[in-house]
Amino acid sequence: MARQRTPEGPPPPPAVQKLRIRYAKRGRLRFSSTRDFSRALERALRRAGVPMAFSAGFHPHPLISYANAAPTGTASEAEYFEIRVTERVDPEAVRAALDEALPVDLDVVEVVEAGPGALADRLEASEWDLRLRGATPDDLEPVVAAYLAAERAETTRTFKSGPRTFDTREAVLDLHVAGSDEEGCAILRMVVRHTTPSVRPDDILTALHAVTGFAPPVAPLVTRLAQGPLREDRAGVADPLAADREAVGPER
Repeated sequence: MARQRTPEGPPPPPAVQKLRIRYAKRGRLRFSSTRDFSRALERALRRAGVPMAFSAGFHPHPLISYANAAPTGTASEAEYFEIRVTERVDPEAVRAALDEALPVDLDVVEVVEAGPGALADRLEASEWDLRLRGATPDDLEPVVAAYLAAERAETTRTFKSGPRTFDTREAVLDLHVAGSDEEGCAILRMVVRHTTPSVRPDDILTALHAVTGFAPPVAPLVTRLAQGPLREDRAGVADPLAADREAVGPER
C-alpha cells in the first residue's frame, strides 16, 4: 500500500486575524482583469510587509478570497477581498502600506477587521453609473420607460458552456436617467440585484437595444459606485462593512 506523501517541515503559522478590504479600480486600470489584480496584490502584500497566512500542502498560497469582482473594462469604487494574517495588525496601517505598494489607480479605500458572517452573503446588489457619450437625457428617457414597462428583456451571452439567453428585467431594481455630466454625456444609473447568471451593465444595454432599438453611439464609461446589502426601499445598497465595524467596536 503506497504511503501518503506529506509536506516536509513544520506547518505554516495559523491565521489569527481576518481583514476585509475595499479598493477602487480607476482610470486605465479598469481594463485589468481579476487575474491581473491578484498578481499585483500578492506583490504589493510582500512589499508592504503584511504577515500573510498561507495554506498548508505542497503548494502553499496566501489566504486571499475575492468577492464578486467587476467585469474587465469597468471601473469600480467598491471592490472587495479578504486576507488572513498570522499576527494582529492595525487595519489602517495595512491600508496605507498596501495603497502605497499597489499601482496608481488601484486604490485601497478601507480596511476593517472582519466580524462574524460571510462577506459574500452581504453583496446582494450593485449600483452602476453609465456615461453614454453621444446621447442626451432626452434620448434616454423614452428608452428607459419602455424597458421598465417590459415584463422581460432578454440578452444572450456566451459562457464556457456556450451561448445562453436570459432575462435582465427581473434583476433591475432601479433604472433612471440622472441628467448629464460636464461634457454633456447622458448619465444612466441603475441598481441591479446579483443573480445567477450575473446581469451586467452591458447585458442591460443589449436588452435595451432589443426592446427599443436604442444603442449608444459610443461605448459607455461604466463605473460600479457601490455594492452591498439591499436597502429597504430597494433603490440602493448599504455599506457591507458596517456590520464589521459595529462587531469589532472602537476599542480595536
